[in-house]
Amino acid sequence: MSRSVVIVGRPNVGKSRLFNRLARKRISIVHDKPGITRDVVATRIADGDYTLQDTGGLGLKGGETPAQLIAASEKQVSFAIDTATLILFVVDGLEGLTALDTRIAAELRKGKKPVLLVVNKADFGEEKIDIAEAYRLGLGEPLFISAEHGRGETDLRTAIKNHLDASDTAEAVETQEDAPRPLCVCFIGRPNVGKSSLSNRLLRSDRLIVSDVPGTTRDAVTHDFQFRGRDKKLHPFRLIDTAGIKAATKLASPVEYFSRLRSLDSIKETDVVFVVLDAMEGVTQQDKAIAGEAIKEHKPIIVVVNKWDLVHKAFADGTTASTALRGFKNEREYREKYEKAVFEQLYFTPGAPLIFVSAMSGYEVSRMLNSAVKLHRVLDKKIPTARLNKLIVHLAERTPPPAVAGRRFRIYYATQTSNHPFRIKIFCNREGNLAENYRRYLEAGVINEFDLHGCPVYFDLVGKKIDPERVGKYSDEKRAHLARLRKNSPVDETPGGDDDDFQPFETIED
Repeated sequence: MSRSVVIVGRPNVGKSRLFNRLARKRISIVHDKPGITRDVVATRIADGDYTLQDTGGLGLKGGETPAQLIAASEKQVSFAIDTATLILFVVDGLEGLTALDTRIAAELRKGKKPVLLVVNKADFGEEKIDIAEAYRLGLGEPLFISAEHGRGETDLRTAIKNHLDASDTAEAVETQEDAPRPLCVCFIGRPNVGKSSLSNRLLRSDRLIVSDVPGTTRDAVTHDFQFRGRDKKLHPFRLIDTAGIKAATKLASPVEYFSRLRSLDSIKETDVVFVVLDAMEGVTQQDKAIAGEAIKEHKPIIVVVNKWDLVHKAFADGTTASTALRGFKNEREYREKYEKAVFEQLYFTPGAPLIFVSAMSGYEVSRMLNSAVKLHRVLDKKIPTARLNKLIVHLAERTPPPAVAGRRFRIYYATQTSNHPFRIKIFCNREGNLAENYRRYLEAGVINEFDLHGCPVYFDLVGKKIDPERVGKYSDEKRAHLARLRKNSPVDETPGGDDDDFQPFETIED
């Protein structure tokens, strides 16, 4: 992004609440406990044409947050400041200035970036705030706001706009407007499977905090980058690194609850989802549940098995005593068994690409992005209606649908109605008679026939309307005659009866 506004300050002054206020939606996790925000969280502010970034608190004490995470968080803040067009320095108006506020202000004055001093928690006006104290920071006219209740929000937005317009150029704005829409991808998975490490590998920098401590990432963190694919073209990407998704029954705090919520919300915003598994742990029930969340949102999936360097090293060194590797002769056998386990456990993702990678060594990492580009292109396909109906007839003849409540599901006509994801409208006799396993059979058949591997296909069923006035109008003799015909023929074409009131649909052009 050409213009960036970065929010900085010491812990617990309301930076994340201000970030959500300016973004007009809940993105950063807000909590009274200091040190919740660790990575730099960013979002696009459309009405101001800039990127807003929330940062971790500067000068955080030890306590529950490990020292390495504190140092990594401050490194992220420094990176954000270096790339900022404008800095919002937030202080707590009720607590007053601290020595840490003064030290941060001194560092900001040394820089060459414009700074807006934002005095937060001015919920009751300025009478409870020492205004003279704010001026002593030497950062100009302070803006008094209440991030929680919205007081002073309009003045702050105006000040941000004026500063950005003064530092911007018409050429930069024009370039931003003409830029192609980036392909949005996200990493989802259990805690500590290496999502942030993969993100850093793709970004080619330590933009995201990586630690062996599970739950290091708490917010959904967004970054833009470019990737040159196999086609030699430069593709813009938007990457979302999410917090590890725990089972709902294992959430130990409100922070973990909101982290999980942000991760699930991120799936809705993406074009392609990377489901990350741990090569040393196999496919777990939680992995299956996480992949199911992406399926619910109708997203194409790429299954990524990370930490393959550890598997390779274990077999090379002969140190295969871990539970996952025990009993396997070599790396190839283990890989084959892993693939089989993935397809058995994640059976609801037919044809999804499966890629074994290593964030540490970079092994096959670029293949993930090439697969994402390919999947996104496949989603633009148009399925020919004639071929689709011919396939449906073939699938039904090869494996007839099971009878449900004494009636067999029958398809009269099918046509594609949309892409991203693929939706196919099916006109049938009874939409409630389509068994779930037969639905998956039809979906797999369509995916294989039209090479839609990794892309979800969904059926919208339209059943026949039953005229209640016609029910019961047949004589017993006529009913017996129809029953004999249905028994002797798998496809009932005899006129009469509520199952045979189907009128031909109007011709729909292919």
